[in-house]
Order: sequence, then structure tokens, then C-alpha cells
Amino acid sequence: MFSLLHGLWNHVFSKTEFRVLILGVHKAGKTTLLEKLKSIYLKGEGLPHDRIGPTVGLNIRRIEDANVKLVFWDLGGQPGLRTIWEKYYDEAHAIVYVIDSASASTFEDAKSALEKVLRHEDLQEAPLLIFANKQDLPAAVREEELDRHLHLKEFDERPYMFVAGSAFDG
Repeated sequence: MFSLLHGLWNHVFSKTEFRVLILGVHKAGKTTLLEKLKSIYLKGEGLPHDRIGPTVGLNIRRIEDANVKLVFWDLGGQPGLRTIWEKYYDEAHAIVYVIDSASASTFEDAKSALEKVLRHEDLQEAPLLIFANKQDLPAAVREEELDRHLHLKEFDERPYMFVAGSAFDG
């Protein structure tokens, strides 16, 4: 009887957990995006912008809402740190790829890193959200132009979505 009640309790009150990778090249705004998400969903608990530094390794944040628990893995984007990305692929359910849309000089590097991610066998089923960050800056390119730079249609048949915005001001 106890095991039946325990199973019912777990079913009713358990939360489905999804692990989401936040990837992108150095200084794209990955950690700023994560802190903005935290401040929105955890009601003001994100770090202030002046305290966010470059990620060396990874940041892990959990956000719970309704019956879902999201675990975000924000991985450092410096070229030397990208080699550790693969260690997290097999447990990931989705990818958020952050691009600095105001820095055209980084588009080729961002495309190359994204191609490697999307071709990895452990991520073949993972949906992709491309966050065109820094849209608040005058030099930012729009989604259509960024899509042309990235040539996403060439990568694969995976579901993906572009979202343009600013991690800084939401």
C-alpha cells in the first residue's frame, strides 16, 4: 500500500527535468541571457550585469515552473573551452545557441562552432533555438541577414527557431 501511495505522490508532484545547453562563441551574451532568465522566472534573483564575467568552464542554473524543471548549462565559448562542450551533449535535451548579432566579425566563427555542434551524433534529435543577441545595439543585424550568414538550411532537418532580442534589457 505504501509503495502505491509513494508512486502516486511522485507522479502527481514530480517535475519533468530537461537539460538545455547554452552555447555560443566568446562574449556572445550566454551568461547574460541565463541571468536574465533567472531574474524573470525566479523573480529578481539574477546577477546584476556589472557582476557578470566571462565563463571559464560552465555555469549551471535550475529554473522550475509548473511541472517542468529546466537545468541550463552555460558553457564557456572561448576556443580552448569549446572542447569540453561534447562532454555535455549526451545528456542535453535542447540547445540555445547565442550569437552576438552586433559583431559581424564573429559570424564565421559562430557558424563554424554551430556546425560542429549540430553534426555531433548525440545532438541529432535536440531542437535548436538561435538567440540573435544584442539587438539593442545599432550595429545589430536582423534575423534574415543572420540566417543568410549561418546557412542553417544546409545543416540538417532539425527543428530550429530564431529569436532576436537583448539579453541585457530583456
